[in-house]
Amino acid sequence: MQTFDAVIPYLKNSWKRIALGIFVLVIVDGLQVLIPKVIQKTIDNLGVEGFTQNDILKSSFFIILLVIGMIIMRFIWRMLIVGNSWIIERGLRQKYYDHLLLLSRNFFNKSKIGDLMALATNDLNAVRMLFGMGFIAAADIILMTAASFAFMATINLRLTLFAIIPMPLITIVMTVIGPRLRKRFHYVQETFAKLSGMIQESISGVRVIKAFAQEKPELEKMEVFSKEYVDANIKSAKVSGFFHPLIGLIISFSLVIVLIMGGHAAIKGEISIGEFIAFFSYLGMLVWPMIATGFIVNMYQRGTASLNRLNEIWDTKPEIYDEETADFSITELNGNIEVKDLTFKYTEDGPTVLEKLNFVVERGKTLAICGRTASGKSTVVDLLVRVYNPPKNAIYLDGHEIYNIPLETLRRSIVMVPQDVFLFSDTIANNIALGKPDATIDEIHNAAKYAAVYNEILEFDQGFETVVGERGVTLSGGQKQRVAIARSLIADPDILVLDDALSAVDTGTENQILNHLINVREGKTTIIIAHRISALHQADKIIVLQDQTIAESGSHDELLALNGAYRDLYEKQKIEERLEGKE
Repeated sequence: MQTFDAVIPYLKNSWKRIALGIFVLVIVDGLQVLIPKVIQKTIDNLGVEGFTQNDILKSSFFIILLVIGMIIMRFIWRMLIVGNSWIIERGLRQKYYDHLLLLSRNFFNKSKIGDLMALATNDLNAVRMLFGMGFIAAADIILMTAASFAFMATINLRLTLFAIIPMPLITIVMTVIGPRLRKRFHYVQETFAKLSGMIQESISGVRVIKAFAQEKPELEKMEVFSKEYVDANIKSAKVSGFFHPLIGLIISFSLVIVLIMGGHAAIKGEISIGEFIAFFSYLGMLVWPMIATGFIVNMYQRGTASLNRLNEIWDTKPEIYDEETADFSITELNGNIEVKDLTFKYTEDGPTVLEKLNFVVERGKTLAICGRTASGKSTVVDLLVRVYNPPKNAIYLDGHEIYNIPLETLRRSIVMVPQDVFLFSDTIANNIALGKPDATIDEIHNAAKYAAVYNEILEFDQGFETVVGERGVTLSGGQKQRVAIARSLIADPDILVLDDALSAVDTGTENQILNHLINVREGKTTIIIAHRISALHQADKIIVLQDQTIAESGSHDELLALNGAYRDLYEKQKIEERLEGKE
């Protein structure tokens, strides 16, 4: 993606607003260059017979009118152009957020939240400044420079030519320093991203930090990141600090030339005193464009550096997307699942995670998956919902090859409750109703009852209107899991996947929830992944994963009769329960 490709559509959509803003800016600059002319004529007429105090008052009143007109017009162009820059930023932020939602899990596995947050704040702000005040300053430079030169030339062309002799030095300075500014600002943004990530991580993990008494090491780490950010800004400020005084020095050369040569011309009578003062005023008007040139370079380097960082995100293609074979006439699923010779690796040269898995789940049935840690249980369901892309012709839903099913249909039809539950900093009721925003309060209460968390919610002072902390930190692990289960039940998906989602609840509560599931989920497909055998025995079918493949398959009683891996897991857990006094 080219640097400005993402912004061009917004500029095209708002060209009328931008054009009107520039037109108003032309009027403002036109009014501004009239003021020295009024002053010139007033001063030159001071010695003319018949020129009275009333004429001076008229000139003063006319200047006041010009200034009032400039104030009004400046307000208008700020509303048009600066306001438009906020609209552009809003559009780019939406584009950025929309694109993030399209990206696959692998992208977020490799990215830092601090980097992504820095892009959504500092970088987008730099882009807005470029197309707001930067755009205005650029237009003003062109207009004021052209108008000032034109009026200066009408006064004395020779003096004008001498006055602009130092100006090419500005171009040289920008050419040399501009790239350094851009490089330094890019580094500033990188250090800001690191700092943001570190702060976000520390705040999110503050309970762990306090539990292990790691406040001091975290503060020391914070000091290192803060110093790196400050040093980066100081290095950038050094380049910028050298740039602006250098521009001022070049301007001083022009002022000295005009003072010497213009004063000499006025003494000799080649120009009048009024023209000399007006010429100096016009040269003063050129000071702003010259200084603004420095700001423009600074904002341009910052804005383009930020755009390039954002473009890297927009250029990242999602790994998971609707392929050409997707049949958009498929709008719902019944819940029949068939897996054929499923073999999977996360990377081409990585180890085999699953090898030749074959199983069938009929609609309305419950499948349980168990196995030791890292046996591939979660990978199976990740492939089922296309968190990762499975091999072709390996997974079929309702007879449709998974790549033929639109992602929207697939994700809407399958709800997965992971072990690591995420709750939003919102009310418990809104967290439960996430999958069905129009749910009634009775539906929310019933879902909480089925998830065996209803009574505990009522014990809170605000009940279902209790606002949980970020990621649900104010709830216990078991409460968070049950709220998440309630959230999945209220969505009533065709296929429900519980990925070790009962690990934080006791066995009694677990059985209560599973009994409710059997009744509520009648006629719908359910997949349960669990380490505890107690969570599996009610399933219609159980598969045991071992050494990346299905070692055993059958009902609870059938698997116990085999005296194999499932029986081994069962006996070990019974021993653990006895040791813990649970039986």
